[in-house]
Amino acid sequence: MTNSTLASIAAWSYALTAAACFAFAIRMAGGWRRNARAGLLFAALLITGMWAAAGLSVALFDAKWVQRASSAADLLRYGAWFAFLGSLFAVSRTGSGPEKLAPPIPRWLWFVAAVGLGGSFALSLGPSKDILVDGPRVEFGIRVGLAVFGLMLVEQLLRRAQPDARWAIKPLCAALAGVFGFDLFLFADAMLFARIDPAIWIARAIANFIVIPFIAIATARNTGWTVDMHLSRKVVFQSTALLVSGAFLLAIAAAGYLLRFLGGDWGRALQIELIFAALFAVLLVASSGRFRSRLKVFVSKHFFSYRYDYREEWLRFTRTLSGESVAHAVQERTIAALANLVESPGGMLWLETESAGYRPAARWNMPAISATEPASGPLAAFLARTGWVLDLSDFASAPERYPGLSLPSWLGSIPHVWLVVPLTSGSELIGFVLLATPRAPIDVDWEVRDLLKTASQQASSYLGQVRATEALLEARKFDAFNRMSAFVVHDLKNLVAQLVLLLKNAERHRNNPEFQRDMMATVAHAIERMNKLMLQLRTGTTPVQRPRAVDLGLVVQRACNAKANPEARIELELASGVIALGDEERLEHVVGHLVQNAIDATPSGGRISIKLDRDDRFAVVEVADTGVGMTPEFIRERLFKPFETTKKLGMGIGVYESSQYVAQLGGQLLVDSTPHVGTRVRVLLPTGDSKAAPSAPLKEVA
Repeated sequence: MTNSTLASIAAWSYALTAAACFAFAIRMAGGWRRNARAGLLFAALLITGMWAAAGLSVALFDAKWVQRASSAADLLRYGAWFAFLGSLFAVSRTGSGPEKLAPPIPRWLWFVAAVGLGGSFALSLGPSKDILVDGPRVEFGIRVGLAVFGLMLVEQLLRRAQPDARWAIKPLCAALAGVFGFDLFLFADAMLFARIDPAIWIARAIANFIVIPFIAIATARNTGWTVDMHLSRKVVFQSTALLVSGAFLLAIAAAGYLLRFLGGDWGRALQIELIFAALFAVLLVASSGRFRSRLKVFVSKHFFSYRYDYREEWLRFTRTLSGESVAHAVQERTIAALANLVESPGGMLWLETESAGYRPAARWNMPAISATEPASGPLAAFLARTGWVLDLSDFASAPERYPGLSLPSWLGSIPHVWLVVPLTSGSELIGFVLLATPRAPIDVDWEVRDLLKTASQQASSYLGQVRATEALLEARKFDAFNRMSAFVVHDLKNLVAQLVLLLKNAERHRNNPEFQRDMMATVAHAIERMNKLMLQLRTGTTPVQRPRAVDLGLVVQRACNAKANPEARIELELASGVIALGDEERLEHVVGHLVQNAIDATPSGGRISIKLDRDDRFAVVEVADTGVGMTPEFIRERLFKPFETTKKLGMGIGVYESSQYVAQLGGQLLVDSTPHVGTRVRVLLPTGDSKAAPSAPLKEVA
């Protein structure tokens, strides 16, 4: 091939065909071990790929021996496809399965074909000639006969096939008829002119590439030919769109050529204008949603046994519902997910409200409406009772099929309503979706209804989970507010107890200047604490302070002073310079609560001891008393849970709050108690950088 441009086009064409055939053959690999037809199809695809690879070599090297190899590969390709077609001509002994295709072809025809293949193969091994310049007419004539035999096999297969098997083999017959028909044209032209036209030879590769998707469709329809073959509807849809566009542009090119030939001086300009208008029209049509919808319906009806590619549809439905493809609220995503299944451009979601009626909750490409559908109304009752997908056009033509159903008046005010899809959770109707008329007419058959019912159940579960999550978040907000209120009330109770104790002692010590100073300090502390509690109630949050170094000796001293009680004797043994990490006010609150618990549990004349020390890792605050004590079961099962207490007026959240805060700091709250003997509580807190001074060993409290 001398022309470099043609050689380049030929190389790309045959390389593309070879890659497609090898990819298809690899996908088919393994089927030949279980099924003879699958093995023959695999061999035909593999040999076709080898033939295309040989054609690529011809385009690149243009040597006579390469042409001989390409011719031999072409004959092997014929033989492989003849063998595969022959395997489809079989009479079923059982009357079922893939053997129901067609009765056999007479043996003498196969003998003639075999002789033709052998003769052509012998001629291809003879003296070398450049078939693109001066080829043997006899060999070209035999190739014409082989192409005619291939067309006869295809025609006989389609004619003799049982009626219920023709649908499965039509794509294969169309593909091979195209291949053999093109070869007939190629070799008839070559026989007339004693050479192969390079342009037709290049187009041969493209023709073989175009028919591969149709062979894949036939393979998907005849599962006995292969192992787990799946055909992508998206690929078929896009290939069909490209074929339609290509056919249109070829027709326009032919018309442009005639205009140029017959148009005289204006021919060139008219040709350019026509081609521009055609390209512009293709772009407009390709961008049309209505065109794509109609083409998708056509492909689904004529190429597949089922209308939907359920894997692809379910993945798209899930992506839309979860928010990966539609940036809207969950209600709008629900509408879009259901609408996309039937090419509907819009819809409206109605959900059940607390007033036992259904109201619009969201809309997608549909006008707003203010209406209510009662739960006991005819439409809601019908959907809840039957769970049917309601086709309004079918209801209008045959209302007797829908007993007990009458349409509400508000439905007539919404334009282009097509379907009503119920949303059920269990046996409960939680809502329904109105879908607009689709872009392309769609028959609402059993497959559409089943798909919408299944998808609507999934959407109902998703909406139910979302609503349950929202209710849970609302409940958690109330729970947080109630918990905060409980802590506030607990703090107020402690403040009230301090003020009551102060009022009791005021009768005896009102003239004591030292008591007066303590009283003023206590009241000031109570006012400061109440102001903080009021701020906490207004804002709904508790101020969060980052842990910092705190002198625990001062914290313990202030907590004990605030809890001072003449009836309770408190012994302090504090090591100096013990530093812990935390918030000073909250640590004082923890120590104060433990001291108050010890006071409440210790009878008159009992002893309370508070010690402060540190070990290698922690600062240790120990509060011990000789009070009533607690059982091991109470400590294990109830002490650290909120609202569990043994006090008559207690709330049971002090120890819980203290243990939670100590744990947040990385510390521990340890309790050791014996009934009627006493309790010892040890608070272990992470220490700061300062080291504690040596202190006396901690004494155990019985």
